[in-house]
Amino acid sequence: MAYSILVANPKGGSGKSTLSTNLAGFYAAQGTHIMLGDVDRQQSSLAWLACRDKALPPIDGWKVTAGEPARPPKGTQVIVLDSPAGLHGKKLAALVAKVDRVIVPIQPSPFDMWASRDFFEVLLQEKAVRKQKAFVGVVGMRIDSRTKSARDLQQFLDGLGVPVIGYLRNTQLYVQAVAMGQTLFDLPPARASKEREAWQSIIDWLDN
Repeated sequence: MAYSILVANPKGGSGKSTLSTNLAGFYAAQGTHIMLGDVDRQQSSLAWLACRDKALPPIDGWKVTAGEPARPPKGTQVIVLDSPAGLHGKKLAALVAKVDRVIVPIQPSPFDMWASRDFFEVLLQEKAVRKQKAFVGVVGMRIDSRTKSARDLQQFLDGLGVPVIGYLRNTQLYVQAVAMGQTLFDLPPARASKEREAWQSIIDWLDN
């Protein structure tokens, strides 16, 4: 059975697609048979996937057959699901019930934290999370871990009992890579070494 990761946040512009595509890029670079599934109506991740050079480490999309539900290609080892803004209710419950990890990207502004509070309260009450069949972690987006903003985000999440598994800085490398159908892990190591180091704690959490 494939290992599955859901990237979710109720607020648009939180960095879900950036996180999802780069997660897929990491696993692809390791030689893992990875599928990137886009359950967002905007299909941002799949639009990016269509731009990806075939010479790069492969990332599959959904295998779609007319009249049948979308499913991962045969042999898929890891599934990354990019979800829509406003995910809630039965659709949230159905997705959480099918995954091993839920990663919530969040920016450190008060507005983003306030908008996320109700989502976390609902997410943490989902049956799969309560029974520890799915685990929830947060990635601070566009933030330096040494700043007051990072400390404020940590304090906010400590109050909810949710771990911060990593911080990703605000850098144009992500923008430049996505425009070419690439990820941080497709760039020359010397160019992205500092950013790759920031990913290590996220990968460790996923692999633990």
